[in-house]
Amino acid sequence: MELNTKKHTPEQLNTLMGCFSIHQEEFTFSPLTAGLINDTYLVQRQEKPLYILQRINHDIFNNVDGLMQNIYKALEALNSEGYTQILVLPIASGAHYTKTDEGYWRLMTFISESTTYNTTSDTYIAFEAGRIIGKFHKLLEDEELLDYKDTIPHFHDLNLREVQFKNALVAASKLKLASAIHEIEIAHKTLVKLQKIDISALKTRICHNDTKLNNILFSKKSNKALCLIDLDTIMKGYFFYDFGDAVRTVVNTAPEDETILKNISFNESLFSSFIEGLASNPTFLTEQELKSLPLGVVFMPFIHGLRALTDYLENNKYYKVTYENQNLDRCKSLFDFSQKALDKISFMERVLNKHF
Repeated sequence: MELNTKKHTPEQLNTLMGCFSIHQEEFTFSPLTAGLINDTYLVQRQEKPLYILQRINHDIFNNVDGLMQNIYKALEALNSEGYTQILVLPIASGAHYTKTDEGYWRLMTFISESTTYNTTSDTYIAFEAGRIIGKFHKLLEDEELLDYKDTIPHFHDLNLREVQFKNALVAASKLKLASAIHEIEIAHKTLVKLQKIDISALKTRICHNDTKLNNILFSKKSNKALCLIDLDTIMKGYFFYDFGDAVRTVVNTAPEDETILKNISFNESLFSSFIEGLASNPTFLTEQELKSLPLGVVFMPFIHGLRALTDYLENNKYYKVTYENQNLDRCKSLFDFSQKALDKISFMERVLNKHF
């Protein structure tokens, strides 16, 4: 996913700020570059952070109206003790974004004294990650599914990703096939194992769909989880999507782009703390959902790895890369964690049975 690298001047951005229904002043802007999709700016007044201004990447999210409808509706419900609410600020017409010649822009409130973590070795942060994800789902439990648009259809559809992978195998060069032969073998074997997840038995929920640890805001002072951010993928899904994505980044103390596979870990203490945090919410998961969770921890890194492997075989058409084999390295890292998660299935089942 290519990040738009166009430089926007302070004058242009202040003009944009004039579209929104806020007290108009002279603002300063600092680009935030952690994301790979949207142009994001921290908006400040006299060095005090106030807002997050974003240009939505219309090439990736081509249903901006549906995307913003999903976010606004979810944020209305995500307002409770123990969950810090983010607000989308309207323009004069009441719409939740504005359109310019360069695309679509939105403005959201900034949560002061907050921070994010890419990885952790702190069991309290793991607990809080589990708690806030459970709180997120509990608050959205009664939302009307038909009110939410599928802005990225089949986002975590393994059947679709399998078809794309097999098509890539047919078209890939002999050199690429040879260099990825081990990962291709893992892919075939793991696809069979993941057929055990019976999606037809699971409750459809409104999910975040990208619950990496660094998409959770924490208090700088207390490390208490505040809320989830990066909300563009809010839409229908299954709880094991959010569970698996969170666990893969909470219990692995190595960074996502780790290339030394022996550094990739599944920390049992962090997993147990995450489950304790999840279970601190009132019960909302069905028996079938609970049974799906251990394989969900295998599923999410695997599907991300399968997409990276497919993109590598297709000569890096989708993901942004800084060197030729980066997608293959991403695949190796993700597949390695998915295999380590497979080895922990019995452990995960025991911990879940203890708390639910």
